[in-house]
Amino acid sequence: MKLHFRGLETIAIAMIAMPAATHHSFAMFDATRTATVEGTVRQFQWANPHSWIYVTVADDKGQHQDWPIELGAPNGLARMGWTPKTLTPGMNVKVQIHPLKDGQPGGQFLSITLPDGKQLGNSVE
Repeated sequence: MKLHFRGLETIAIAMIAMPAATHHSFAMFDATRTATVEGTVRQFQWANPHSWIYVTVADDKGQHQDWPIELGAPNGLARMGWTPKTLTPGMNVKVQIHPLKDGQPGGQFLSITLPDGKQLGNSVE
């Protein structure tokens, strides 16, 4: 009986620790700066623990690059009016982000302007 109890104890501790181990820091984003990227939605991933938008953006030389943009969890997005079909491939959008500190394409989502002018998120402009 004692061995069984210790087994349940171990499982309970592992279950409590699991979310902490899977969550990551936002230290890779520069929260002191904002940037706005305009491009075409390539993919929208409505997924836990964080959703993602992949926007194809043309750089100064006309070369296309994917910008992965990290959002919050689907339940938080749903409370702000999002659905899994809010963004569709081919949609032209303008996205405000906290850029990556290392200068690579990508960032943390702040707000998005849809083709009809509707804005979702919290713009800092």
